[in-house]
Amino acid sequence: MTGRADRGPAPRRSQAPRARTGRRAGDSGTREAILQAARLQFADRGYDGATIRAIAAAAAVDPALVHHFYGTKERLFAAAMRLPFVPSEVITAALTEGGHADGGSVGEHMVKTALTVWDNAGVRAAFVGILRSALTSEQAATMLREFITEAILRPVAAVASDTDPERTPFRSSLVGSQMLGLALTRYVVQLGPLAVAAPDELAAAIGPTIDRYLTGDLGPAAGR
Repeated sequence: MTGRADRGPAPRRSQAPRARTGRRAGDSGTREAILQAARLQFADRGYDGATIRAIAAAAAVDPALVHHFYGTKERLFAAAMRLPFVPSEVITAALTEGGHADGGSVGEHMVKTALTVWDNAGVRAAFVGILRSALTSEQAATMLREFITEAILRPVAAVASDTDPERTPFRSSLVGSQMLGLALTRYVVQLGPLAVAAPDELAAAIGPTIDRYLTGDLGPAAGR
């Protein structure tokens, strides 16, 4: 009788290839296609008019994939504009922590937080590019206005609404004008000492004005 060893080694069973884990092939190209489509959609339709569904269609992907990569339209906008932060999250954190984190008022903390973000070299380049475009292009101005209204003025209004609900839009717009004016004069126009002043100095000077816009006396409303 011939033994097992006489027949030679048994053939090895073929094994199914292991599933690859980690980043899916094509993710990088897909993300860039979505961002490119987003830039075009935001430029053509403005922030309000651009939708996740339309951006997904332009990028030839499923809308669920856009949500998977970027979550919200604001996050997609920030990524498309190369902003390394989500504005509403920064503003909300500044308003929530104001008066507690460093002993300053809400306005002071908001100004200091904004300047800390804007003074970052990578952020500043993208931010200044958006500001410059808004000054020379009506489409860019519309997009920036709509984005500021949705992502920045909305969290500001949540703080101002307890003081005078009827004038909340006015109060939040005043805050927006102060912060946008600060950004333009410091980074685009680069006006004298304002361009080189320390964030703490500017926060101490401008913060009280922000506080008054949020909750202080603005004088009589028109028509009252």
